[in-house]
Amino acid sequence: CYLHRRTPIVEKFMELKRVVITGLGAITPIGKNVDDYWAALLAGVSGAAPITIFDTAKFKTKFACEVKDFNAEEYFDRKEVRKHDRYAQFGLIAADQAIADSGLLEDNSINRDRIGVIWASGIGGLSTFHDTVTDFARGDGTPRFSPFFIPKMIADIAAGHISIKHGFRGPNFATVSACASSANALSDAFNYIRLGKADMFITGGSEAAISESGVGGFNAMHAISTRNDDPGTASRPFDKDRDGFVMAEGGGGVIFEELEHALARGAKIYAEVAGAGLSGDAYHMTSPHPDGYGAQLCMKAAIEDAGINYEDIDHINTHGTSTPVGDIVEPKAIVSLFGEHAYNININSTKSMTGHLLGGAGVVESISTILAVQNDIIPPTINHFTDDPDIDDKLNFTFNKAQKRVVNFGLTNTFGFGGHNASLIFKKFVK
Repeated sequence: CYLHRRTPIVEKFMELKRVVITGLGAITPIGKNVDDYWAALLAGVSGAAPITIFDTAKFKTKFACEVKDFNAEEYFDRKEVRKHDRYAQFGLIAADQAIADSGLLEDNSINRDRIGVIWASGIGGLSTFHDTVTDFARGDGTPRFSPFFIPKMIADIAAGHISIKHGFRGPNFATVSACASSANALSDAFNYIRLGKADMFITGGSEAAISESGVGGFNAMHAISTRNDDPGTASRPFDKDRDGFVMAEGGGGVIFEELEHALARGAKIYAEVAGAGLSGDAYHMTSPHPDGYGAQLCMKAAIEDAGINYEDIDHINTHGTSTPVGDIVEPKAIVSLFGEHAYNININSTKSMTGHLLGGAGVVESISTILAVQNDIIPPTINHFTDDPDIDDKLNFTFNKAQKRVVNFGLTNTFGFGGHNASLIFKKFVK
C-alpha cells in the first residue's frame, strides 16, 4: 500500500535527535545573572521587599519580588529603552546572557537560518498598557498615543527583538499559557530540535507585571499574600500559614541545541533535555483539579517521553506557589503518581525565594533544576515554620536548607490559570 511505504521524509524523522543545554541566562529578584541567582538559591535568600515601582498606599499588598537596583540604561541606550517594555528588557538581557554563555556568536560557521527563538510571556507589556490607557483617560480625549504602544505591549515582541538583534531566522514565536508559558516555550523548542527542524533555540520567558493593574488584579482574586509586616517570609510554600503567592518579575533564557551540533563546535554542555509533558485540567478557570489529575498527567507524559521509570526521578522543583489550595493538590498528585518512591524524591519550591515570575517562572525554575542536576545539590524551600496537616509530612520538601544528593534526573512542574500544565525533565549528560 502506498500509505505504508517509507518515504525519505518518514526516514528522516524515525529517530529523534538528542537535545542538550549549552547556555543559561537569568535576571531575577535574587540575582541579575545565573551565578548570583544560583548562589542566592543555595543560600536561601528571599527576594521579597516593599514595592518601589509604584505607590502602594491604597493597595492590600505592598510588597513583591522586584529585580533589585535595575537600571535599563545600564543595558540599553535611551532610544532603545523607550522602545521596550520592562518585560522585553528582561527578555533581551536574559537571552543575551545565555547567548554569550553558549559561545555561539564566536563561531562564524553557524547557520543562523537554523537558529530559532521561542520566548514566552504570560501577560506581556502590562505596564505599558496601564500607563498608556491611564494617560489617555486623564486627558481631554485627544488620541495622543505613542507609535511604540502596540509593539511594546504585545507578548510576542520579545521573541522578535531577540531574533532581530542577532539575525536568528529559524522558527520564531511566543507561547502564552499563563504561568506555564515559558515551560511551554522550552517544550516546543525541545520538540522542534529533536524533529530536525532547527539546530538551536534561544528559549525562555520574561515578565514584568508588578504594576497597579497587576497587583490590584491579583489582590481582587485573593491570590497574593498580604503579609506586609514581614515580606521576606511571605512566600512560604507548603507551610500551614501560607496566604498566597508573592508577585515577581524578571526572566530566564536557555540555549537548547542538537547534540551533534553542540559537539561539533566544542560547546560546554550543562545537561540533556530528557522529556516534556503537557496536559490540561479541564476543570476550572483558576483552581487546579482537586485530585491533581492534570498535574499527574503531565508528569506521567514527561516520564514516558523520557523513556525512564518513575523511580529514576531524584528531584522535583514544584510549582509550589504558596497558595492555600495549590500547595495541597501538587503533593497529592506526586504521591498518587510516584507511590512509595515519592518519599525518596527531593522536592522543593524555588518560588519561596524568587516569588512567582508568572510567565517567566517555568524557565527560571528549569535553570535551577538544570543546575541541581549538574551540581548534585537541591536548593531549599525556605520559610517553613509550621507543618500543614493536609500535606503529607513524609515527603522531603528540602525545607530551609540545601541538600546534597546525586541528581541524575530532575523534573520541574509549572501550572497556569486555565488549567495549563507542563512538566520538563533534565538529566545528566552522558555522551
